[in-house]
Amino acid sequence: MRLRNTGSRLAIGIMLGALLMASARIAAAAPAAAGNPAKEGAPMHLAQEWDKTFPQSDKVTHQKVTFQNRYGITLAADLYLPRQRTGKLAALAVSGPFGAVKEQASGLYAQTMAERGFITLAFDPSYTGESGGQPRHVASPDINTEDFSAAVDYLTTREDVDAGRIGIIGICGFGGMGINAAAMDTRIKATVASTMYDMSRVTANGYFDAMNADARHALRARLNEQRTADARSGHIASAGGLPDRLTGDEPAFVKDYYDYYKTKRGYHPRSLNGGNGWNATSALSFMTMPLLAYAGEIRSAVLLIHGEKAHSRYFSEDTFKKLAGDNKELLIIPHASHVDLYDRMDIIPWDTMERFFRTYLR
Repeated sequence: MRLRNTGSRLAIGIMLGALLMASARIAAAAPAAAGNPAKEGAPMHLAQEWDKTFPQSDKVTHQKVTFQNRYGITLAADLYLPRQRTGKLAALAVSGPFGAVKEQASGLYAQTMAERGFITLAFDPSYTGESGGQPRHVASPDINTEDFSAAVDYLTTREDVDAGRIGIIGICGFGGMGINAAAMDTRIKATVASTMYDMSRVTANGYFDAMNADARHALRARLNEQRTADARSGHIASAGGLPDRLTGDEPAFVKDYYDYYKTKRGYHPRSLNGGNGWNATSALSFMTMPLLAYAGEIRSAVLLIHGEKAHSRYFSEDTFKKLAGDNKELLIIPHASHVDLYDRMDIIPWDTMERFFRTYLR
């Protein structure tokens, strides 16, 4: 369906950051984790071997690059170039899902779109993967939105990129960051948000807006108690990731996340979702900084893609209602789940995305 707009271990929740709010409750009540994530898990030297969760394509070339955002954090990225190319090309910056790394879904999206003739850049957000930033494993609605604009900065400096034809792809929680970036950065001419989460909304309100003001206040109190404990101990507590094994009683979407992040299908050692998750107190900033407040002012093109069976579908549907103009689209993929749009080559609408970007990046 396509619409066009004319006007048990509750820390399971953090696996995508999508349940960051729920897992933070547990972490805030628990003792600080052993070790110091502020010092441990530092950004690695850039791996030169192919360490992705998907096969390497012979239709593109690949190289590691770095660039800085306006906060001085060095970001690491994989640059994909079509082997057959001439002149200046349209370019795409890609990131997500929330808590994933560029060796997972964002790299797959980038490589596939490079096969289709775009220069693409899949990057690790600040404080994660091979990118810089201390302490490690922090999420920020401001800085992670800036990461997209920093990627655009880098692409504008390349002689093989047409600086007037740059778009972005955000997956899951970085779909919301991407929409926010499009509202801020007028250089972004077209945005795809695939299986998106509004991280501010889900953190502040819970799923389907089930939390009230009293519950939010109680959560803030627990998280700030955790900040005090972290400051006194010198150790930053982790919110926790997916369990090492399932009991079978988990919701279907948790089983889907497990199947991606904890199995050969999508596991990567640098991904937070396959390990200990985000810092517990990362939830705080999302509770008072709504990402999509100015989505209705985006004048550039936007394509929202979501699965019909995805528990998160309402984020895209409600965001679509905010968008104005005949260059905005919502595409619902029949029978698809949230995670299907991470790596299911037969389900991700590659032809639609290529058509969208060729239409609006010209």
